[in-house]
Amino acid sequence: MSGSFSLLDNLILVAYLIVVLSLGFYYSRKEKKFNDYFLGGKNIGWFVLGMSIFATNISSEHFIGLAGSGASRGLAVGQFELMAIFILIILGWFLAPIYIKSGVATMPEFLEKRFGSSSSKFFAGISIFIYIFTKITVTIFAGGILFYKIFGFSIYTSAIIILLITGLYSVIGGATAVIRTQAFQAVMLLLGAIILTLFGLNEVGGFSGLKQSLPADYFNMFKPVSDPDFPWTGIIFGAPIIAFWYWCADHYIVQKILSAKTINDARQGSLLAAFLKIFPIFILVLPGLIAAALFPGTTGDEAYPTLLASNILPVGIKGFVVAGLLAAIMSSLSSVFNVTAALFTNDFYKQKYPDASDRKLVLIGRLSTTLVVITAILCVPLIKLVGSQIYIFLQSVQAFISPPITAVFIFAILMKKTTSKAALWTLIIGEMIGISRLIVEVLNNLGILNQPFLQYYAGTNYLHFAIFLFVVSSILIISISLLTQNSEDPKINKIKYLLADSFSEIKIGINRLKPGSAVSAYKTNLILSAFIVLLIIGLWSLWY
Repeated sequence: MSGSFSLLDNLILVAYLIVVLSLGFYYSRKEKKFNDYFLGGKNIGWFVLGMSIFATNISSEHFIGLAGSGASRGLAVGQFELMAIFILIILGWFLAPIYIKSGVATMPEFLEKRFGSSSSKFFAGISIFIYIFTKITVTIFAGGILFYKIFGFSIYTSAIIILLITGLYSVIGGATAVIRTQAFQAVMLLLGAIILTLFGLNEVGGFSGLKQSLPADYFNMFKPVSDPDFPWTGIIFGAPIIAFWYWCADHYIVQKILSAKTINDARQGSLLAAFLKIFPIFILVLPGLIAAALFPGTTGDEAYPTLLASNILPVGIKGFVVAGLLAAIMSSLSSVFNVTAALFTNDFYKQKYPDASDRKLVLIGRLSTTLVVITAILCVPLIKLVGSQIYIFLQSVQAFISPPITAVFIFAILMKKTTSKAALWTLIIGEMIGISRLIVEVLNNLGILNQPFLQYYAGTNYLHFAIFLFVVSSILIISISLLTQNSEDPKINKIKYLLADSFSEIKIGINRLKPGSAVSAYKTNLILSAFIVLLIIGLWSLWY
């Protein structure tokens, strides 16, 4: 494709980079304090917040993975995006007030205030591990596939270029530069993806032409229980478990909520992100179907690069679409760099050196980011162990790791009598079970497992396994809490505003609704929430 990437396309790409770097350095210009560098100064409005959440979430693995799964299996992979919408609504309405009122800087710190330092350090360590292996590395690898197809660069060359460009502003400017730049990047990635989808649909003869070119089951979103990738039971009961961890307990996303000006900004920003999450099924999954129709035999992670490398886009437009793709990669990487630095600085370094100055903490954050970037580059070859569908790989790894975390956070905010020992041992035992499942699957894929039980264990659908692990984790945290209730230190739980209090406050706000009153935002938020839910139900009824 490099030959068909014209001078105009290159100029558009350069112009995008100049705008992004200008915005990044503009918001990096003043001296950073701890809250500025890691929480955007706690001054982010709802629109920027919502766009930032969306841009943080959507990256190269979504472009590659969603389109790849779409080309192989149809629209069913879009269910993960739709399930996320319900969880985002829950985040905005019920959990944002809890997190903001807790006064924490990171989600591990929330666990520290709720259960003590042992749980928080364990969770922070797991989170950093997850960021390297399911966020940074996968994003770089997926981006490398695209840039190899576009420019002929190797994965390592692409990774280094992307990391250096993103690091220019994210390391210097911190969360303030990252979040505010992401608002622009969200617009770019949306426009770029929409443009490619529209040109692709035109090439294939519209949606009717697409349906005629592909098997009917490509347009069924609910697959049988026996489906290896998207069983409807796993989608309905397993996907929300993964989604709760990702959207409601992972600092990668919740950092934006903690950066909001007010609780209402956090709520409206979450609802905006929920609305935007409807788009990926049309602009990321659908291009995979278009690629399968236009280029028969194209499946897996080659779908989106193949479509982008084709001649369906005119000169100039191609550069804009690639700029949107680069925006998606940079927005996610910049966010995870800053979040990783926040966890190390706040939950490890600051705990050991509580009197450290803001300047020292920001310096430690920048140094830890550099170390993570180097580690991620070294780990890129490991991603070659995954199959031909990056998005399913990503979801499966998260399915093995997220259920214990989801269980701990749900019971942390739901049940005041949940004990610190129960939280810690649920995390330890649950993660051991999940990681064992991941190891067994890798060994099975390499063909070195001969034991029938272990082969069956490895072959269990990842979404069904998530359900199983969540149930086990829930039983653990309840039973251990009951056994250790009398030995719990009453000084540990420093968070008194939990889910019941959030429910009560919302109920009072809704009951006081009056036109023009200060609480009228409740009405707007309720209408938007209902509208979003109806849209999802409409999509389900259309593609049942």
